[in-house]
Amino acid sequence: MDKARIINLPKNGDRRGNLSVIEQLDRIPFKIERAFWIYDVPGGAARGGHAYRESEEFIVALSGSFDVVIDDGKEKQVFSLNRSYYGLYVPKMMWREMVNFSTNSVALVLSSTPYDAADYIRDYEEFKQIKR
Repeated sequence: MDKARIINLPKNGDRRGNLSVIEQLDRIPFKIERAFWIYDVPGGAARGGHAYRESEEFIVALSGSFDVVIDDGKEKQVFSLNRSYYGLYVPKMMWREMVNFSTNSVALVLSSTPYDAADYIRDYEEFKQIKR
């Protein structure tokens, strides 16, 4: 799998609890242009199911757990996210789908670009053709 990978975040803890931080161009390899979060996902539902032409993402399970299925057009890999002190870096041109959300899970997604509908590839066959 090309470049999709787990990145550990600092975990600073004491008797009061833990604190983790994400800094652009430090732990994650891009400038953060957009942040959004996904929550209240009904049981059995999936999110994503698309690729981006230019956007890179960093996905963190702030609460609960879920799986991210990454597909480069030839190979699939599943990353299980269930801790808030690491996240998944997803480079551009990777098909991604988020599945198996636990009750009350919250996914934080940081993106390298502002929202642009033209950046999305929503048809898997088109994605595979572009990747060839």
